Amino acid sequence: MQAEKAKANEPNQTDAPPRASEQNGPDEARAPSAAQTTPEVAAHIVGLSKSFKGTQVLDDVTFDVAEGESLVLLGASGSGKTTILRIIAGLEEPNTGRIVLHGRDVTELPARERGVGVIFQDYALFPRMTVEKNISYGLRIRKRPRKEIKETVARLLTLVKLEEHRKKYPAQLSGGQQQRVAIARTLAYQPQVLLFDEPFGALDAQTRVRLRREIRALLREIKVPAIFITHDQEEALELGDRIAVLHSGRLEQIGTPDEVYNRPETEYVATFLGAANLLVGVVYHGAVEIGTAAIPARAETERFRDGQSVKLVFRPEDVVLSETGTLPEGVRRLTNGIIEEINFVGAYERLTLRLDLIARQTQAEEPPLYNVTINTLDRRIGVPIIVTRPKPDANVARLQVGLRVAVGLKLFRVLPNFTLASERGSKSVDMRG
Repeated sequence: MQAEKAKANEPNQTDAPPRASEQNGPDEARAPSAAQTTPEVAAHIVGLSKSFKGTQVLDDVTFDVAEGESLVLLGASGSGKTTILRIIAGLEEPNTGRIVLHGRDVTELPARERGVGVIFQDYALFPRMTVEKNISYGLRIRKRPRKEIKETVARLLTLVKLEEHRKKYPAQLSGGQQQRVAIARTLAYQPQVLLFDEPFGALDAQTRVRLRREIRALLREIKVPAIFITHDQEEALELGDRIAVLHSGRLEQIGTPDEVYNRPETEYVATFLGAANLLVGVVYHGAVEIGTAAIPARAETERFRDGQSVKLVFRPEDVVLSETGTLPEGVRRLTNGIIEEINFVGAYERLTLRLDLIARQTQAEEPPLYNVTINTLDRRIGVPIIVTRPKPDANVARLQVGLRVAVGLKLFRVLPNFTLASERGSKSVDMRG
C-alpha cells in the first residue's frame, strides 16, 4: 500500500498540459459575473463502472470537476466513493468508463503519469525525514536543481504556514501539521488535480474543523481542482463548492451544498444529508393530502398526476409553530400538533411534535414505520416529526410540552413515493447522520 501511495504522489509533469488557470482568461468583453462565466472542465469522469468478485460497486457514474473547484464525494461506507478516487488516481482500473483530466484521456496511463496528487488519511510521511526533506523528496529523486528545490520548499512552507517547523520530524508535529506537510509535499509535484482520501478522519473534532477551513482557504488561493471523499455531512457542506451524493455505487445527486441540502432529489439524499421529516400523502388539485391534512403545493406538484402517492420532505428547521394559530406570511399551513418533548441543544431547541391525523392503521405486514392508510373508519393517530428552533426564536416564543400549536412549513420538497405507489398515508423519519 505504501508503494501505491508513493506512486500516486509522483506524477510525471512533462506531458501534462498547462492548467486552465495558467492560460488566457475569459473574453474580456463579457461581464465577470459567475452567471456569465463558465469555468473550464478540469476533470471529466464518464460512465465509471466497477465490480469486485461479481459485486457491482460502481454503476455508470459520471461527473465533471471545474477548474479551481472543490467537489466532495459524499456517501456511507460501501457507497463507492473510495473506488472512484482510486480509479482517478490510477490505483484501480474501471470495468468501463473514462478519466479525462484537462482534456487528456488518462484512463490507460499509470498513476505517475496522470498529474494527480493524492493526500491519504494517514499522510504517508517519511518518519525519518524532516519536514523540508519530506516536501522536497519527489524533487530530489527527479534530480531537480538545488536552487529550484530550495525555492519550492521555501514557497510551500510559507503557503502552509510551517516555516518554523522545517527541521522537525513528523513525530514532533501535531496531526494538523502533519496534514499540511502532506499537502505541501503533494503540491511540490505541481499536480493538476488533488485527491483527498478522508483527510480529516484521524484528527480530533476541534482540529478537524480548523484544518478543513485552512485547506478550503488554501485551495481557493492555489486554484487547483480538488476531489474529497468523506462520509461526514458537515465536512461536505463546508468543504465543497459542489457535493456528489453516492449510494450503493450510484450517483444520487450532484449540486451546490444549498441545492443538495434544501432541494434533495431523492429520499436517500434528504435523509442522509442532515435530519429530515417525511410524510407520505397523495396529490389532489394542487395540494398534498396527508390524512385529513392538506398543504397547498401547486408548483411543487405540477409534475404529478392527481391521485399519485408522494412524499412530502422537509427539514426540522423549516417548520414554523404558532400557539395562536396564525402563521407568518409565506408559510404554508400543514395541520395542528401537540408538543411532546423539548430539548435544549446549545444554539437551538429541538422539539418532538405529534401531528393530528385521522387514519386507520395499515396491515401488520407493511414494514415502514408510521405508515397509515386513509379509510372511512376514523381513527385519530399522531405522527411524530422533529422541529428545531434557533435560540432567539425559542427565547421570544417559549413553548411548553402538551401545548397544541398550528404547524406550517417554510420550505419543502415533493418526491415520488416509489415504495408506496398506491397508498395514501404518512410517514415520519428522523435520520441524523
